[in-house]
Amino acid sequence: MSAKTPKSAKTWAYEDFGEGAVLDLGTKLVSGAEIIEFASEFDAQPFHLDEQAGKASILGGLSASGWHTCSMFMRMLCDAFLLDSTSQGAPGVDYAKWKRPVLAGDTLSGKLTILSKRLSRSKPTLGFVNWHAEMMNQKGEVVFEFQNTCMFLTREAVQ
Repeated sequence: MSAKTPKSAKTWAYEDFGEGAVLDLGTKLVSGAEIIEFASEFDAQPFHLDEQAGKASILGGLSASGWHTCSMFMRMLCDAFLLDSTSQGAPGVDYAKWKRPVLAGDTLSGKLTILSKRLSRSKPTLGFVNWHAEMMNQKGEVVFEFQNTCMFLTREAVQ
């Protein structure tokens, strides 16, 4: 998507994010195979690769790497709206917290709450949107918390 041509009439721009709004990020079923595949390449600790090693650990079963959890969150965020937005990336992450293990067979759901927003002083067609996100398992337990600021172009910038 070019900066001047929105992908569709639904494209999310800076103006579409209201302070206090809560956005649904959908759900994701986590399979053992994907846990092992991710861990094999990026975080090959035994409790991410083997069910028995996971059960013997404090995690209680085959557990997704925290980095895999971050990646699943990012996929949910992209699918919910980010790929259909004027996103210009993020200047960083305030924090990411792994609150509970994500186990094979868990169904994750996510939500994002808009905390604040402001326009750039030097680039008035660029806005900063600060949000707090949570992912919960099927029991409603928070497994992951994340907070950061993302940059979005205004509608004026893409017209």
